[in-house]
Amino acid sequence: MKRRPAYTWNRNFRVRIPVHSPAIWNRGDVKGSLIEALTFLMGDRWDFEFIQRQKAADKPQQQNIALPAGLEAVLPFSDGLDSRAVGRLTELQLGKALIRVRIGSGSWDRLPRAKQPLHFTSIPYKVQTSGSEFAESSARSRGFKFTLVSGLASYLSKAQRVVMTESGQGALGPSLVPVGQAYEDYRNHPLFTQRMERFISSLLGWSVRFEFPRLWETKAQTLRLFLDKCQDPSALIDTRSCWQGSRQVGVNGIRRQCGICAACLLRRMSLHAVGVIEPQSNYVWENLRSARFCDGVAAGFSRNRITSSFREYAIAGTLHLDQLATVNESALNARQLTASASSLSAAVGISRSDAESRLTLLLNQHKAEWKIFMQSLGNDSFMTRWTEIAQ
Repeated sequence: MKRRPAYTWNRNFRVRIPVHSPAIWNRGDVKGSLIEALTFLMGDRWDFEFIQRQKAADKPQQQNIALPAGLEAVLPFSDGLDSRAVGRLTELQLGKALIRVRIGSGSWDRLPRAKQPLHFTSIPYKVQTSGSEFAESSARSRGFKFTLVSGLASYLSKAQRVVMTESGQGALGPSLVPVGQAYEDYRNHPLFTQRMERFISSLLGWSVRFEFPRLWETKAQTLRLFLDKCQDPSALIDTRSCWQGSRQVGVNGIRRQCGICAACLLRRMSLHAVGVIEPQSNYVWENLRSARFCDGVAAGFSRNRITSSFREYAIAGTLHLDQLATVNESALNARQLTASASSLSAAVGISRSDAESRLTLLLNQHKAEWKIFMQSLGNDSFMTRWTEIAQ
């Protein structure tokens, strides 16, 4: 609920939480690992005080979470391309020993159980405010939410592996190319999940391992492997990558994806790279080849709804992917990339030289895919002009 300062990033939080067992929560290893994980993720300063509840919490009204026996791995599931592709690829390896876990509800959850061919469970999750809008716009807390719920599912199911679905651009890109003066984004990064492993171990005495099987591949490479193995391009079309709410991206009463944020542009670039053609109706910005930003929207989307925020999202998304394509071309970034590879090597258990080599290959592959995608838009595209101005 606290806005970030205008000229700095970090905020100070002191949080008091009533719990059933304050002695556990106030232990140095538990509280310390919690603070370390949140500080690293959010870039804020945290202090917690856990106090005794005055009365027991109400027991949940819903049925127990359906977690069958014999599970080996948990996969945090969203409506995105990586979740769909990596979920299917992991299922080919583990079969019924894999369970997908999601927070909230989606189209999958509304299917009758008899029609759900995969192990799947949903964690109800809701946060309400006292009439005010949330001031936090960076969405960093998503990383804590998803890794914690996945870790709890691992603990309850006794499956010690959590398969993270992000490909290299989504996991590593936000920390390599931060936006403006913002603190680096580690929400899907092995350095953050490593800290969550320590927190879960301290709190529950349970050893969980977050794995990144597609860390060194681009999203397009992941999709290409999925298409080779599963032969099902239609399974990718109805996924969702955009975080915009239905009020912002509704067209004639139907929710779309904006099509111009970083997540949408990475999605469109990746599908273009593997030759999967989406219907234009998937996006508000149907046409990225238009000369003017405002001319790219769907006919049913009023020009009056094109806010400055939309334009800022589009510019930031375009420049993020463009800068990620050139980050290893400048000698000024060499030290940062070496440091990133070094920390990654320790987090994923490979040598530093191996991490440097894999990171270079990932960035070169992204550069090639981005170049082909931008060429497909033509020289008159508003996105092409933005990248030229930035150079």
